[in-house]
Amino acid sequence: MQLPEHGANPRHVYEKLGIVPPARILDFSENCNPAGPPRSVVELWPELLTRLNTYPDPSGEPFHSKAAEYHGVMKESVIVGNGAAELLSLIAERYRGKRAIVVHPTFSEYEATLRAKGVEIERVIASEADGFKLPVDAVLDRLAEAAVVYICTPNNPTGVLPKRDELLSIIRKAGEDGCEVVLDEAFIDFIDESNSFIPELNEFPHVMVVRSMTKMYAIPGIRLGYVVAHHDVIAELKSTAPHWNVNGIAAAIGAVCLGEEAYRETAIRHATEQRVKMAAFLKGYGCIVTESEANFLSFKPQDAGKLYTDMLAKGIVLRHSENFRGMDGRWLRIGMKSGEEMEELRRELAAALINPFWRS
Repeated sequence: MQLPEHGANPRHVYEKLGIVPPARILDFSENCNPAGPPRSVVELWPELLTRLNTYPDPSGEPFHSKAAEYHGVMKESVIVGNGAAELLSLIAERYRGKRAIVVHPTFSEYEATLRAKGVEIERVIASEADGFKLPVDAVLDRLAEAAVVYICTPNNPTGVLPKRDELLSIIRKAGEDGCEVVLDEAFIDFIDESNSFIPELNEFPHVMVVRSMTKMYAIPGIRLGYVVAHHDVIAELKSTAPHWNVNGIAAAIGAVCLGEEAYRETAIRHATEQRVKMAAFLKGYGCIVTESEANFLSFKPQDAGKLYTDMLAKGIVLRHSENFRGMDGRWLRIGMKSGEEMEELRRELAAALINPFWRS
């Protein structure tokens, strides 16, 4: 039975499996900041209500200007959208009828949006035995025959961050071969903004960087993201975008969020602490764990399917990997939550993993 292709749909999982959901569910399948939206957003809410009877700015202001300022680029180099999913769809239109390279395991929306535009997809699978590191040589060998290559950095679902020299080798070769590069940095802000490729875009006009506001700022309900690229690329994307594609409340919230430096620093510290603690715990029970640098990690127990359903019975939802090529259901992903929730997860996992069935 096919499970939902995204996390954060816990009741859909129970429904698909024909399981009556418990009264209390802890959802570790999604990977938003467990702190919730910044306090400044909550305090802004009464004022936002007054905007409901006003049409939003067509360019997504004030978020559009704030995003450009945040990255030190011209506004003409930024397009904002109704979440990364819409922006990925706009990008995919550039490659209608062409060929795209997608590096797996990775976010399912790349292929979903590309298939909808009739794009031929060539898959490159990162090696599990190599810790799912970016398969540089395999990508380089295929660039000449493709119009674009999609790379998630840090990767979702593994959390592995490609090395800068590896990315540069692909980006430079892609430029020589007339192949564009889409870098998805949806989780880069959980590491450090210094890892973003945006400052180098002036040197590489064939590169687009996709960013999401959902994860760091815990605002998935309003759908907000943006792309930074050469102004000619952005102009083409805007020409195919629907009018008023960012609602006024989302634009106001996004602008406020980008000013929350202390909030981001706290989120990075928390995610790092919880990820390190969880990785050590899982390794102690004989699981293989990805070298994640994001606010989630993936791990491989002896029987991921059984552990997944056992945890569902406890009201704990992990992220399955059935639709992640190269993982194929053998791995599970955990999003970092509050310290108390992570401790509860470890207690329940320990009870399952200590069973002789799990030990080699």
